[in-house]
Amino acid sequence: MISLAGRDIMHAWGKFVFTGLGLGLLIGVTLSMAGIYRGMVDDARALLDNSGADLWVVQKDTLGPYAEPSSIYDDVWRSIRGIQGVIRTANVTYLTMQVRQGERDVRAMITGITAGDPGTPGWPPYLIAGRHITRSHYEAVVDIATGFRIGDRFQIRRNHYTVVGLTRRMVSSSGDPIIFIPLKDARDAQFLKDNDAILQQHRRTTETLAFKPAGVLDAVLASQNANSYVNALLVQVEPGYRIEETAETIRRWKRLTVHTRTQMEEILVGKLIATSAKQIGMFLVILSIVSSAIVAFIIYTLTLGKIREIAVLKLIGTRNRTIAGMIMQQAIALGSIGFVVGKISATLLMAPIFPKYVLLEPLDSIRGFIVVIVICVLSSIFAIRAALKVDPAEAIGG
Repeated sequence: MISLAGRDIMHAWGKFVFTGLGLGLLIGVTLSMAGIYRGMVDDARALLDNSGADLWVVQKDTLGPYAEPSSIYDDVWRSIRGIQGVIRTANVTYLTMQVRQGERDVRAMITGITAGDPGTPGWPPYLIAGRHITRSHYEAVVDIATGFRIGDRFQIRRNHYTVVGLTRRMVSSSGDPIIFIPLKDARDAQFLKDNDAILQQHRRTTETLAFKPAGVLDAVLASQNANSYVNALLVQVEPGYRIEETAETIRRWKRLTVHTRTQMEEILVGKLIATSAKQIGMFLVILSIVSSAIVAFIIYTLTLGKIREIAVLKLIGTRNRTIAGMIMQQAIALGSIGFVVGKISATLLMAPIFPKYVLLEPLDSIRGFIVVIVICVLSSIFAIRAALKVDPAEAIGG
């Protein structure tokens, strides 16, 4: 059987290959978009895994500490630590901000961790260089995505910090690298006001309480300056105890909201990045439609360019099914070349340089290949219809 698709590809292989390259770049963008969504989900799960917590105790009726603001008193841990089944608790604060190093700004999540040792909730579970924080002030462990190195100094608010340790894949749900600093420093950066704001607050309070006893005024001023809040309490539950039962006990007796790992993942994936997921899904649909249109136009154009050859085949008695199969083979070959080029470009070019984490899973590639082949087969229908309408007499008349 004469392979019209194969002969046409060999006859004009340059045009066919360059067309496949262009289609491949479009497919590469499509695969990268799917990888971006997978990366967002993986970032959210990595944040929960790296926290080392079984339960997140936050302000009542909030989705904190990652999806909503949350503030609880820093002494809540004492009462929760005594609940049966709880083996470890740790206060923690989270603040996403611009961190300055010289003339450079880095977007990062500042995480305040309590004093302890590796394994304490909130601490980075491993380091790739340096050491953990040992001082109560001005030391930091950072994710390598910040671009910092051991010994580098950077500024948060009014304080300067020295990098003593490096870690990897410690990111927020939005992909920002995490910087770990002592809890007291993090609370000061998040909750304390600047000097001008403090002065204005003192002036207003003094004017309001001007006729109160001096002891009352001093107590009010001291309470205003106190920094006794954290964003969340991370809780580890002893193996053998049911996590949900422990969470329900805390909810009942402490009047606080408690999220389990499953609930927290639902908040991050189902709520926090839901809008981004819809946007990416819409882009995938648009790219699929554009890819279908491009393949259909290319195959249709190539088919019209060989109308005489198709007429000759009809004249010698070639069945319509054979002609349709040849055109479909060409469409599948074009899609296969495009997919290979797209997969290579997404893996080697787009994913490494993209500013967010791109996770390309093998199963997504398999699904993508199937979708590409289906698109090519459906797109070839227009060309097949045009080929089947060719009059065999055109082979003689030409």
